[in-house]
Amino acid sequence: MTDLSQPGSQPNSNAAAVVPPPLWLLAELTYRCPLHCAFCYNPLDYTDHNRELSTEQWLDVLREARALGAVQLGFSGGEPLVRDDLEVLVEEAHRLGFYTNLITSGVGLNDQRLGDLKAAGLDHIQLSFQDSTQQLNDFLSSTRTFELKQRVAVALKRHGFPMVMNCVLHRYNLPHVGKIIEMALALGAEYLELANTQYYGWARENQAQLMPTREQLEEAEAVVARYRRTHGERCKIFFVVPDYFERRPKRCMNGWGAVFLGVAPDGAALPCHAARGLPGLTLPNVKDMPLREIWYDSDAFNGFRGLHWMKEPCRSCDEKELDLGGCRCQAYLLTGDAANADPVCDKSPFHETVVKIVRRAAEAPAPETTAAAREQPILFRNDANSRKLAAAAREPGAGGDDRASPGAQP
Repeated sequence: MTDLSQPGSQPNSNAAAVVPPPLWLLAELTYRCPLHCAFCYNPLDYTDHNRELSTEQWLDVLREARALGAVQLGFSGGEPLVRDDLEVLVEEAHRLGFYTNLITSGVGLNDQRLGDLKAAGLDHIQLSFQDSTQQLNDFLSSTRTFELKQRVAVALKRHGFPMVMNCVLHRYNLPHVGKIIEMALALGAEYLELANTQYYGWARENQAQLMPTREQLEEAEAVVARYRRTHGERCKIFFVVPDYFERRPKRCMNGWGAVFLGVAPDGAALPCHAARGLPGLTLPNVKDMPLREIWYDSDAFNGFRGLHWMKEPCRSCDEKELDLGGCRCQAYLLTGDAANADPVCDKSPFHETVVKIVRRAAEAPAPETTAAAREQPILFRNDANSRKLAAAAREPGAGGDDRASPGAQP
């Protein structure tokens, strides 16, 4: 396994001279969330990282990131609306010149708060749905929030925000893509992101339940293509294919340490959303190190930056500058070594691992009802399950892919 904690893993001691500044800052304000989504990308052990940065510490992060060159800022979580200082952070981000985006479930948004966020200078709100039906939306989030989300969608339009919807797709709701698009059109969405599940965090724990079949994906893509032809001027639809069904990997966050800079609720700086799960990667913290030093000089951000870290077959591949080796977290989860070729790539010696996962998904019965789901229980994201998983990971001999027993719906 690659040990990124060892000195000398930086490719260039004068990294600031060759590395461009980050363009996108993701401020994960909190891991607290009223939803319990089965596909959440938050770390399984998020309850171990619950000491959140203060308002002043977050303000310092925003100022340092803007001075560093970041221009786009996402407020995320968990659910960022549980922070009662969100408006203060938005106002300062607006003053600094960021383009600001709130990524939210909608829980906690009302006319008063929407008005306050608008006055503070918030540019953009992305509202998530889990499905086009109340039954499945509420089942997948283990909440009763469908009608609330619909009310929030209407309120967003009323307050003059762009109507931007997001729906994470998987085996349960891919057959509903047409209805999801119709719901977005009915609510006046200008943008709809149909983001197929990528298998990190809680989605990784629920992979067997969430992984779609190739036929589901192809049918959904055909539906999306039809709506793009007929409604493309009215609503832009983005459809992100899950990595496991590709033959070539995507660039991880457009390149590790190239564009994206995340800051977790406790101040850990992240080269990608899922980097916390990589063993041997010592994440710097904004409480201990200036953001500029983190970006340019830390071992974590230089560990997989560029091409120096590559092993074969990536090292001699003529496509390495296109995909930069793919996803490091995916490589670790599927091979046990983050420096291996992303197994999504059919040039990887581990590609058969992905083929087998997709094949098993094709053979599994479709979970079309909550009764079927109870026969193959989902592990919902909640504090109790997080504490259980964190405790299991601390047990002597706990391995990288040891799996906790699935839990029942809370």
